Amino acid sequence: MKLFRKTPLAWRQLMKEKTRLVVAVAGITFADMLMFIQLGFESALFDAAIKPHRNLQADLVLINPQLQTLFSVKSFSRERLYQTLAYDGVESVNSVYISTGQWRNPETRLERAILVWGIDPAKPAFKSPETKQNQHYLKQLYQVLFDQAGRPEYGAVGDIFKKTGNFETELNNKAISVKALFTDGASFAADGNVITSDSTFLQIFPERKPDRIEVGLITLKPDADPEKVRSQLAARLPNDVKVLIPEAFAQIERQYWETGTAIGFIFGLGTTVGFIVGIVIVYQILYSDVSEHMPEYATLKAMGYGDRYLLVVLLQEALFLAVLGYMPAFFLSVGLYQLTYTATMLPLAMKLERAIHVLILTIIMCSFSGAIAMRKLRAADPADVF
Repeated sequence: MKLFRKTPLAWRQLMKEKTRLVVAVAGITFADMLMFIQLGFESALFDAAIKPHRNLQADLVLINPQLQTLFSVKSFSRERLYQTLAYDGVESVNSVYISTGQWRNPETRLERAILVWGIDPAKPAFKSPETKQNQHYLKQLYQVLFDQAGRPEYGAVGDIFKKTGNFETELNNKAISVKALFTDGASFAADGNVITSDSTFLQIFPERKPDRIEVGLITLKPDADPEKVRSQLAARLPNDVKVLIPEAFAQIERQYWETGTAIGFIFGLGTTVGFIVGIVIVYQILYSDVSEHMPEYATLKAMGYGDRYLLVVLLQEALFLAVLGYMPAFFLSVGLYQLTYTATMLPLAMKLERAIHVLILTIIMCSFSGAIAMRKLRAADPADVF
């Protein structure tokens, strides 16, 4: 009898209707790509939001306890940063000013908000080689480094600078000159970034007090234990500052956008929609398959095969569909990620944990559909055949 060939029954059932199989695989591929896109874009946007935090050159950072995001920074007294020098393990400190300024596109004359970082040009504040190699330009007043991965609305800064070696515009109505480029990228907090010296920063923001900073960078001695020093500083410094490792500082920003806004919910909803779409598609395919092959399944029941065996057959069909739909979705998503990265400079790439996550969701999605379709299979009655 054909049902007992060595080829798995589930696979033979699927291959009987090749058109239906192609439609099912296409539907699962679409659902998987929707999940890949939602999870990928969410991860990329969050990674972009915390990229500046991870780029800070420090073993520990000092911030205002009320600071939640760079979009709305909170300052504290620089005196607290200098107090850390009295503790064992602390080698040096550095301060960073942060504020939002208005960058003028010299071609359109339109202004756009940009995140401004004020640093000491004699001390490295960022790990980026682009910044370290060029921050000596900042020693002269009104000279800045520009983020070439920012939004195009700022103007063709990168193209013009690479051709002429200079770019002049206005920042907060102050004439400034771009002397070098670096790559950071747009985020939730800002569409772009610019780095100035601390002196230039205070000229651009004359209302700012020199002794109020946004981030304190603490460099420890080579043999110091970061967690031990952090605990010591946290216990002894006044509660108007907070001591963190750079990654914990980055996670504050991520948590703000993930849970403090609707962004995390929106991306989660998109992933859920993809999951539900996949369940509906697979269920319809399996339900149709069961309906068309009711006599065969009824015959198996008459021969003594129980519902458990038939459920296994359906689950096998579901798993075959899961694998067949997942593979093209994976490769198409990798290509889409690369295309998006090229167009937007968002840190978007396939990650192993995301690939595994979507694969598990696909298997659950298809298995759940198979379990639902089993309700129709239980109605298979040998009496209807004989």
